[in-house]
Amino acid sequence: MAALGLSGRDPTLDSLFPGASSAVEWGLARMEAALAEVGNPHHAYRCLHVGGTNGKGSVASTWASVLQRSGERVGLYTSPHLCSFRERIMVDGAALEVARLEEGARRLRPVAGDLGMSLFEACTFLALVMFAEEEVTCASVEVGLGGRLDATNVIVPEVTAITNVALDHQDYLGDSLADIAREKAGIIKPGVPLVTAEGRPAVLGVLRDRARAVGAPVHLVEPWRHMSDLRLGRGGTRFRLHSDRWGDLELETPLTGAHQATNAALAIRALELIERPLPLEAVREGVAGVRWPGRGQIHRIGARLFVFDVAHNRAAVAALVRTLADLAPPRPLVVLAGILGDKDWSRMLPPLVDLADRVVFTIPASAPRDRLWNPRAVARVVRGGVPIETEEDLTLAVRRAESLARGGTVVVTGSCHTVGDVLEVLGVDPFGDGRDRAERSSARVQD
Repeated sequence: MAALGLSGRDPTLDSLFPGASSAVEWGLARMEAALAEVGNPHHAYRCLHVGGTNGKGSVASTWASVLQRSGERVGLYTSPHLCSFRERIMVDGAALEVARLEEGARRLRPVAGDLGMSLFEACTFLALVMFAEEEVTCASVEVGLGGRLDATNVIVPEVTAITNVALDHQDYLGDSLADIAREKAGIIKPGVPLVTAEGRPAVLGVLRDRARAVGAPVHLVEPWRHMSDLRLGRGGTRFRLHSDRWGDLELETPLTGAHQATNAALAIRALELIERPLPLEAVREGVAGVRWPGRGQIHRIGARLFVFDVAHNRAAVAALVRTLADLAPPRPLVVLAGILGDKDWSRMLPPLVDLADRVVFTIPASAPRDRLWNPRAVARVVRGGVPIETEEDLTLAVRRAESLARGGTVVVTGSCHTVGDVLEVLGVDPFGDGRDRAERSSARVQD
């Protein structure tokens, strides 16, 4: 199968398991054999598992934030990363040191190599082993791709969440929503509760069929029924959640957008179903303290507002457009977009172009060479009433977008590669405040 560019920008990733294929390799046999070889360390701690097309990382990071504040020692496994591979394997909100990851990988390489594990499988193997060695009590695990045959699907969680189902990765998951839903439903386990915010009858029917077949109870998050008083601002999203366990909750997440309120509600609904105490304050503080950069992330850098969002499919772009419309950031609004060539850019771009005052297409430096798009060709195809410029050099594209935005807003979007690369150009630490470095970076740029 084709590579998905897992080796991206960070040399740490390639150094961990050199020679491992970055192609997608389906099946759980290699993961199961590898874990058995080292004593099945993933059985030493509890797990929560989340899949879906969009929002699964937001749910996983919210779980981790709440559980940490309730006294758990929490592992968080997500993918892909923005700027550093270390973002993928975190314990109690902190990335493991490179030396720690490299030491673990050295011990696991013989097993991974003998089994012919792919790079993603080997990294998942490393994460599950690291969590045991770091003595986590619970791990929050995000599905990598699909679900049924994803390397993470070796865990048996306390609760399973499926955020939603949209068209993405059709080459791997199928051409229809029903096909994609069947793959994602593969993470539903016998007797393990499923929580989902998917509400379309045809898609929900697929999830219910799988749940019924394995005896998993289904719980729905219905925004129109469970949520109210939604308020969006540049500092995050506030809403009221009607919960069974804690009653009515006034919650605030730093993640911006109505869709992020739904993701937070889904995370909390799932946590209601685990059988151990979760103090109310841990829920409130955990939702308020979640860190998940590159998803509606807003920074003031000099005279401009920057919005970073990794939207890389039609559904995610639609959510970003709704968020921007709700926030009404200062004009002019400049969209800086870099999309991988195998994505549905012809349908992703028009809503963004229609919202913008100016548009710049670029190529993220870290994008896999076999998945690059052609910005100039795309600019000739995409129609809109605003000027579209192309600058293949990402650093120059950032400078151009800043110049066009003046005192307005730059929206950086299209892929994790684009957002991560621009964050690095601007000197913004994705998991820190980043303001001082960003201000210094901006001061070097002249309009």
